[in-house]
This record gives sequence, C-alpha cells and structure tokens, in this order.
Amino acid sequence: MTTASGKTASASAEKIWLKSYPEGTPAEIDTLEHSSVGGLIKKACTDNAPRPAYTCMGKTITYGELDTYASQVGAWLQSLGLEKGDRVAIMMPNILQYPIAAAAVLQAGYVVVNVNPLYTPRELEHQLKDSGAKAIFILENFAVTLQQVVGNTDVKHVCVATMGDMMGLKGLLVNFVVRRVKKMVPDWSLPGHVPFKAALAAGAGMSFKPADCGPDDVAFLQYTGGTTGVSKGATLSNRNILSNAAQNHVWLEALKRKEKLPDQLVYICCLPLYHIFALTVNAIMGMDQGAHNVLIPNPRDIPGFVKELGKYEYHVLPGLNTLFNALLANEDFRKLDFSALKLTLGGGMAVQRPVAERWRDLTGCSISEGYGLSETSPVATANRFDGDGEFSGSIGLPLPSTDIDIRDDDGKSLPLGEVGEICIRGPQVMVGYWNRPDETAKVMTEDNFFRSGDMGYMDEDGYVRIVDRKKDMVLVSGFNVYPNEVEEVAVSHDGILEAAAVGVPDEHSGEVVKLFVVKSDPALSEADVKNWCKDKLTNYKRPRYIEFRDELPKTNVGKILRRELRDEDIAKSA
Repeated sequence: MTTASGKTASASAEKIWLKSYPEGTPAEIDTLEHSSVGGLIKKACTDNAPRPAYTCMGKTITYGELDTYASQVGAWLQSLGLEKGDRVAIMMPNILQYPIAAAAVLQAGYVVVNVNPLYTPRELEHQLKDSGAKAIFILENFAVTLQQVVGNTDVKHVCVATMGDMMGLKGLLVNFVVRRVKKMVPDWSLPGHVPFKAALAAGAGMSFKPADCGPDDVAFLQYTGGTTGVSKGATLSNRNILSNAAQNHVWLEALKRKEKLPDQLVYICCLPLYHIFALTVNAIMGMDQGAHNVLIPNPRDIPGFVKELGKYEYHVLPGLNTLFNALLANEDFRKLDFSALKLTLGGGMAVQRPVAERWRDLTGCSISEGYGLSETSPVATANRFDGDGEFSGSIGLPLPSTDIDIRDDDGKSLPLGEVGEICIRGPQVMVGYWNRPDETAKVMTEDNFFRSGDMGYMDEDGYVRIVDRKKDMVLVSGFNVYPNEVEEVAVSHDGILEAAAVGVPDEHSGEVVKLFVVKSDPALSEADVKNWCKDKLTNYKRPRYIEFRDELPKTNVGKILRRELRDEDIAKSA
C-alpha cells in the first residue's frame, strides 16, 4: 500500500484503516468468551430466560423455553446413537423450529448443515451426500423433495416439522390453511420419520448431556457455489462464528456510544437463517446480546411482511438491496413509524445509491453496507454503524482482527487506489472446504489470506470498494450462482450442444442468469430449455433469458469467453 511518504507497503502490515475506526474501538477482538457456539447459546438462554427470544407468526418463545426445547431435541438426537462431529441437516425457512433444532445440534456436539428449502432433488442429494449427513430436520412443505433422494444418501433419521408445531391450538388452524387452503404441502411419504413434536416429547423424558466442544471443532457446513459446477461446504469452526459475532459486536458498541439503545434490541429476521448473513448477524450475534428476533418466513410477500413490521418497535433490520427497494415501493411501508430503527445493515449484494438515499429520506436511518462471504462467516468489512448518515458507496473498513490486502495475479500487494483481488485474513476465515483440499488450496495463500475472487481497491482512508468480480459468478438477490452449474444442467439436455451462462443486470434482483445456447436439435425451443432447467435448478439459478447462437466465442484453446458474451449483451442493451 502507498504510505504518506509515497512508499509501498502491505495493507495488512500497515493497517491504514485503523485511523478511520470509531474512537474507542479496539483494533483486535478480545479473547473469545465462549469455547463453542453451543456454549454461547446456553449462556444466552440462562442469562435472558424470561425475555422473548424468537417470534414467528404471533407466537413467541422465551430464551428459557428455547433452552428447554433445545435440550429435549438434543436428548432425542443423542438417543439415536449419533457421534460427536456427525452432520445434521436443517432444511427449513424462518420458523421457530429452526433455532430450536440448530441449538440442539450445536449443544449436542454435532455439525449443522444448512440447506436451502427450495433446493431441487438434484441439489439436495448432492449436499446430503457431500456432507455425509446422518439426520435431517425438514419442514413438511419440502418433504417430497427429500422423499425422492433420501435413499441415495447416508441420512437415517428424518424429523418432519409442520408450520403450526409450536403454536398450540392456533397451530391446528395454521396447518389446515397451509395444507388444505393454500395447498403448500405436496403429498409425501418418508417411512420411519419422526414428527418434530414427537421428538420434543421423546426428549422430554430423557437426560441431555451437552457435548464438550472447543473453538476448533466444526460448527457449520455452509454450502456455497463452486467453480467446478458443484457446491462446496465452507467448513466453519466455532472459532470462526464466535469471532465474527464478536467483531460485529465491537462495531455495534460504537453505535451504542453514539445513541442510547434500549435494554433489549429487537431484530427483524427477514433473511433466511440458512443463509450465512442472517445466521451470524441475527441468530448468533442477536442471541449473544439477548436480543429478540422477529422471524419472517416469507419476506417475498411484501404486504404480509409490512403488516408484521407494523406490529413491532424494531431497532435492527438486516437486508438486501432488492428487499429495501421492494419495501420502499410499498405504500403501507411508507406509513410505518421508523423512530425506533437505529441500524439498517445491507449485505449479500451491492446496495445502490438511489435506494440507500430513498431509505435514509424515509426512515431517517442510513444503510450500513458490509461485505463478506460464506467462507468468512461472513462479515469481513463494514461501514461504521455510527456513521454520519451519508452513503459511502464502499463496502467499508476491515473489522477488528481482520486484514485486507489488495493483490495482483502474482500475489503481490498493490498500492492504494490500484485494483486487484480482495484478499482476507482473520479469525473468521473458514477452516477450508469440506473434504476438498484441492479447492481449499486454490483460495488460500501461504500467508493465510483467503482469495475472495472479487476485484476492488482500498482508498487512502482504508475504505474498500468493489469494482468487479474476478470469477464469473452471478449474484442474484444476494445468492451466488455459478455458471458452470447452470451450464452443466443445460448441456445434459440432448438438444443442447454447448451453453454459456452469464449474469445480466436486473432492476429487481441485481442480476439474473442469461443462457447462450448452441443447439444440436434444430427444433429446440426457449420453453424447452427453461422447462429442463426448472426441474434441476432452484428458482434463482434458472436462466431468465435464453439466446440461441450458431457458435460461442472461445479462446484459442477452446475455453468459452463468458466475459465477451456479457460485454456484448451490455453493449446491445445500452
């Protein structure tokens, strides 16, 4: 990095960003208070027993109740004969059973494998087989997906939840509406499965023994897209997750020094808990503070979401640019009282300046944009929570105990202002990819920096800005889509000779997938391609646009030039 004297030095060594830290903010996080995430949850439940922990669809459970339920489910899991370190999948949206199951798995010494409930059978099978999951918690709405592949996996124990499990008598009505009125539960059959309420009841009559887990034990397998076309499990240890919660907590303390915050913060949890953003910021960081999380099962239902927001005095709202934009467009949202809102966190995708400015004008609360990946647990950089209200357009400063270095293709540190690959080092950086040492070696340097694949630069104040992605990854509403996976699915169709997937701009989701196709069957139609992909890819991965070509641009060794296709498409629409 270029110093004031004009010399060049490593950004990580010089730590020029510290001069921009809030006054009183430490450069390093202290020794971790807990040895495991399960230990953090247990202490949070003990210290905050009478306080509300989670609310979903009007039903609230306290920290004390969360502790009881988690112990019951944990005892049931232990009765199955699972061993410490075994993987347990959770395939649920934001419902009360998620934090209960996650707390049980972690305290029992197992590893949480987060699964997107909208996965297709193909995607689910890969993740279950790759992780070697022995058990799974799943909402009945998605049980039919598991039914199609469970026989091909190591899963021996299936626990099925319903939307109304934790709601008492109201739950009967909720289940009737979900099953019979809205018809959201396709017929399914999973012989030998255990209902969630039955697991609770069984565990209530057993003794639960929390496992002795340490900082280096694995807590989560967080699956992320792979350059080879298959998703990889980012192996996140207790140390990784606890460190990131502590790093974010230090940032929050700066806000507390600026503004008086209530004794118990209320978080809105509208991002899915199976996603690393909400997992760390809402669940782990929130519970560490004894906060109250309001779970939103379906944030895409904007009118329903807004109706829920109107019921609470909330202080922290993590979200994505697309979500902020959709809320701003809702007339009822604009009528809400935002006086309690103290912190809006933007991540997952770039926050657009017009959206940030309209948000600030309406709510009086600026969006603090951050940056991270599943591999970094996730937050690596963030704008100050105690900022002056102006939208910086940057992804912020490195968090405490985090080094950011901008490097060229040869791994050499670049001067301030020069664009290179953003490389990250810190206690939140993953252990590696699950059972993929070759893939781990590709992204980790000899001096323990994680190569993000994102291109950016650091300014003289230490703020980092992203300018492009080195990888061909497409970012759809904060979710990574890797072209190789889409292309692999496409070319498995007999009528497709070649395919190339790229990201193209979209006002609603930031980007969407466009697929360029060379036919082997002249009769192949756009509908044929979309229907083929529909059965094999989650909605956000499916090509929105199809363009047929006689040939695709390639290098002299035959590699398809995706960037050339993307640039052509942008020029065409300009």
